[in-house]
Amino acid sequence: MSFKTKNMRDSFRCALSGLGDAWRSERNMRIHTLAACIAVVVGLWLGLERLEWLFLFSAVFLVTTMEMLNTALERVVDLFTRDYHPLARLAKNAAAGAALLAAFYALTVALLIFVPKLMQRFNFF
Repeated sequence: MSFKTKNMRDSFRCALSGLGDAWRSERNMRIHTLAACIAVVVGLWLGLERLEWLFLFSAVFLVTTMEMLNTALERVVDLFTRDYHPLARLAKNAAAGAALLAAFYALTVALLIFVPKLMQRFNFF
């Protein structure tokens, strides 16, 4: 039995289903989505330049991608064992750590882009 999709439309449908499932089942995915929406609104308000948008969107998509990979790895590990196993814990922790690193990157990008613009907007200096 093959799980391979037959055409491009089915491939996109499966991918969108995966995104929707992760959004419905993973709290962190919803938190990151909210943070991304806030960042976009603030970016529009501050009138970001093209390069700033590039960095902002790269951070958003990196975080989303890492959260998806973390979710996939956790589910695959759970598929193979529900019992405690030190290697399963290490694999899950490593994937969660990768997602955390991506979130730190996104926070750094947001601070580097938004703080100077907000300080300028509110005449802090």
